[in-house]
Formats: sequence, structure tokens, C-alpha cells
Amino acid sequence: MHPQQELPKAPIAGVKNLVAVGSGKGGVGKTTVSVNLSIALARLGRKVGLLDADVYGPNVPTMMGTRETPMGQAERIRPIEKYGVKLMSMGFLNPGDKPLVWRGPMLHNIIQQFLRNVEWGELDYLIIDLPPGTGDVSLSLVQNALISGAIVVTTPSDVSLEDARKAVNMFVQVRVPILGMVENMSYLIAPGSGERIDVFGQGGGKKTAEHMNIPFLGELALDPDVRIGGDSGQPVTTRAGEDTHAAPFLALAKRVDQAVGALKQTGPTVTIED
Repeated sequence: MHPQQELPKAPIAGVKNLVAVGSGKGGVGKTTVSVNLSIALARLGRKVGLLDADVYGPNVPTMMGTRETPMGQAERIRPIEKYGVKLMSMGFLNPGDKPLVWRGPMLHNIIQQFLRNVEWGELDYLIIDLPPGTGDVSLSLVQNALISGAIVVTTPSDVSLEDARKAVNMFVQVRVPILGMVENMSYLIAPGSGERIDVFGQGGGKKTAEHMNIPFLGELALDPDVRIGGDSGQPVTTRAGEDTHAAPFLALAKRVDQAVGALKQTGPTVTIED
């Protein structure tokens, strides 16, 4: 194992659990899952923060419907709060369409600032929305922070699953426990007929999770309401009552909450694939 992976990983003051949400590739709805999972956990009564670690393509501000600028507080950064979730994102500091052209060391420094110089307060969960893939930002974060567990988001397609396996193996190699795999965009319910259409295949996420001996956290539909909620800054999990579009994310939040509790007792065994 690389020597960097043996370094002690420091916890974040006041944060009970850090949960990383990653994917092997972009376009699988990872940020959508992170945003709705965070709000759903808050609805369960948990104290939640959401760190948008995708510094090149930060979408959390748009999905959470806020463009506020974080304020300083005694040499620390005060996070934005929306829908009961504390937020930090490069999108708050570099708004608009201006691209970010920072390289490795600067990216490492900003991620460490977001982790350790933000006044997160007392949190049950800090959800970390990782950038897609297994690049420098993801590795830097998971190698230097005490991550309680990781969630890997995939779609049922073979291409997505191939990359999801790489993401699982990355977490295992840096000794981050796997909370489970989520299959997003699993199916589409046709308007009018109610017929289930498997747009990207069927059952691939569950089969992959079983093959890799990790929990399967469930399927999430390809739901136009979820897309509209993210684009409008009003995620479906903000809806009151037993909304059918929010229900799958609330169920996911309960499974994640249970999985974190279980990992405090024992962790799953995962085999790294060649």
C-alpha cells in the first residue's frame, strides 16, 4: 500500500460521521443523490452538513437554490444554511460561468479549508459530494479525513457499472468502509400507462453490489420531478408529507443511517477486483 494511505486520518471537530458520495464517472446523478440524501437525513431529525467537493463543476448551489456568499467568523468560514442543511461549495466563492483553472496543490488546500476551517458546528452527518472519478481531489480528501463510510452511485448501464467498481476499489484501497451502492436512474415510469421502462438496463447495480460483497442501498427512478426540483433549487425531498417522489430518498436516508450505525460495530468485507 502507498505510504500516504498509512497516515493518521484526523476527524473533523464536532462532526460525528463523514459520508463520502462518489461515482466512477460523471452523469450518474451523484450530486442529485447527495443533495436529496442530505435533506432527507435532516428531515429524519439529524444535524446535517453538505460539502460540495466538486470544485471544477459545483452544482450544489443551483440544486439547493442559494447563491449567498459565505461570511468569515474569527478566521473561520461560516457555512450557508438551506433546508436545514449547512452548505459549503466552491460555487459560493466562484459564482457564475467562470471556469476554475487551479492545479493540484491549490485544490488540496481548498478542500482542507472546506473540511477544517468551516464552522460546521455539531453535526451528525457531513455528506461530501465528491467529484466524479477517482482523481486527485477525491484521493486527497479520503486519504486525509476520517471518513465513516462511502456511498457509490451508479446507473444500471454496463459502462457506469464498470466505473463504479473502480470507485469501490479506490475506497477500499484507502481503507474507507463502503456503506453501499445506489442505483440511480434505474427505471422510468411511463406517464399515463404507468409501465416501467428500464432505460439503461435492469438489476446491474444490485448484481454488482452482491458480487463485490457490499450492501445494495436501493434503486432510484429516472424521475422528471427530481430533475425539475434540482434545476429549480427546490429538491423533491423538501416537499411536505408523504410525497411519492421524495419517498425513495427518505427510504435511502433511513438505510444510510442504519448502515452507519452497523459499521460502528463491524464493516463489510470487500474484495478488490483486478
